[in-house]
Amino acid sequence: MSSVYVNEQTGVDGPEVSGTEQQPFQSAAYAVFIQPESKVLIYKQLEDSEEFGYSEISASALKKAKKGADGLKKKAEKQAKLEEDQKKKEAENAAKLAELDLIKIEEDTSLPLAKKIKLRTIQENLDTRVVVQGWIHRLRLQKGVAFITLRDGTGFIQAVLSGDLAKARQTQELTLESTVIIKGVINKLPEGKSAPGGVELKADYYQVVGLAPAGEESFTNKVQENADPSLLLDQRHLALRGETLSAVMKVRASLLKAIRRFFYEEGLLEVTPPCMVQTQVEGGSTLFKMDYYGEEAYLTQSSQLYLETCLPALGDVFCVQESFRAEKSHTRRHLSEYTHIESELAFIEFDDLLSHLERLITKTVQYVLEDPIAGPLIKQLNPDFQPPQMPFKRMEYIHALDWLNEHGIPNEDGEKFKFGDDIAEAAERKMTDTIGVPILLIRFPVEIKSFYMQKCSDDPRVTESVDVLMPNVGEITGGSMRTWDYEELLAGIKREKLDLESYYWFTDQRKYGTCPHGGYGLGTERILAWLCDRFTVRDCSLYPRFTGRCKP
Repeated sequence: MSSVYVNEQTGVDGPEVSGTEQQPFQSAAYAVFIQPESKVLIYKQLEDSEEFGYSEISASALKKAKKGADGLKKKAEKQAKLEEDQKKKEAENAAKLAELDLIKIEEDTSLPLAKKIKLRTIQENLDTRVVVQGWIHRLRLQKGVAFITLRDGTGFIQAVLSGDLAKARQTQELTLESTVIIKGVINKLPEGKSAPGGVELKADYYQVVGLAPAGEESFTNKVQENADPSLLLDQRHLALRGETLSAVMKVRASLLKAIRRFFYEEGLLEVTPPCMVQTQVEGGSTLFKMDYYGEEAYLTQSSQLYLETCLPALGDVFCVQESFRAEKSHTRRHLSEYTHIESELAFIEFDDLLSHLERLITKTVQYVLEDPIAGPLIKQLNPDFQPPQMPFKRMEYIHALDWLNEHGIPNEDGEKFKFGDDIAEAAERKMTDTIGVPILLIRFPVEIKSFYMQKCSDDPRVTESVDVLMPNVGEITGGSMRTWDYEELLAGIKREKLDLESYYWFTDQRKYGTCPHGGYGLGTERILAWLCDRFTVRDCSLYPRFTGRCKP
């Protein structure tokens, strides 16, 4: 009788091992499974000796090994059957695909010429043969029919493929986010059926322009619902294709359009100030420094100073410009780069500025809600949104402190608020959300506001300044009247220890024909977070930039 060797320490179970003394198996069960008629020798300590060597397996161990071998045999038989079934399935699929390969997708040239359209014009092209192009947003393959929800950025449509179109191999291999061109007739859906726009495209021909990957590289593996936010930000270029983010971007476009419409109606002129500057507006600690041909320069925090220089030449002006703040802040309302809507108005008083801001916000929101695309999207994203009504509640800083103290909300040191304290975001949000209406928070202390803000004539401790606060989002706008007295402005610049010579072009505005004027800045992303009910402003920026994030 031949022998088979087992060494639990150095042996290996596998088809490449012979089971000899030089190539022992690891387990007795495997040895019995492979060589059931052989004598099993186990490497162990020899009886009455301190030495190790091979000796025949005991009867009890052999019984246990045979039981293990039976298990391995059943497992092998099961695996063999699985492999046989898999081969059979593959053969069937191959035969099916070979059959499908015989189906050719060809256009019927006798049909009317297809009209090329964008999906936003679906309702204008009912009962018309059209050609649409886009990306597969949803895909449902059934026996003898395929449903494709197509997206082209301007809208969605459900296309129905039947007959050979549905059976063809290329249809069975379609994937999400593949690009296709589809031709067919747009029909209204019968009662009881639903699809985007209440219509469907009965396809008579289609072609694949770009087939997206399947398997591990599939779109749904790249962008998974409820994935970690940082992973979704890494895949932002793909996440933008989702319905929520794309909806916010469409509302954003409508908002900027509405803002410009309001400004033009108010007689303001759009200008484009520089983004590379050598002066600061709101403190050097939040400036991004850069080398500018050997000189120190910065990315702008605000275009305000440049807008002020435009007033004598161009009248009231505004800009829609990127601003940059190097704040190492991870709050949900801060970005390092954001779209800053700023305006300066000449020959106004503080009440004029406040009234202008009320009109700006209410009119802009009205125009966005009236937009045929953005209006329904806001209803979808923020069903409970209520447009603000004029007049807004006006609250002085000193009265805000009283309100916070009365409601037991402490300052950042955990104490009662006192005059001169900055109202931090959490306390400000708590107050705004509790009051529940838009607030014009006005007359902040000189020491917590910028050097250029005009002091109140009835109380020089405070400035003619304003923050616009909205429930559920907090501050969306900040503004003030500007110091228009030459000597007062110089004193403010010196107080902040700024280089007076660097601001010569700004102080000249007070030297060569000064005038009372004021302005403000709006954070586009904050307004969008309020309109679209987004938790963070990061959802309202195409590619958000904040501490630690400057890609993709």
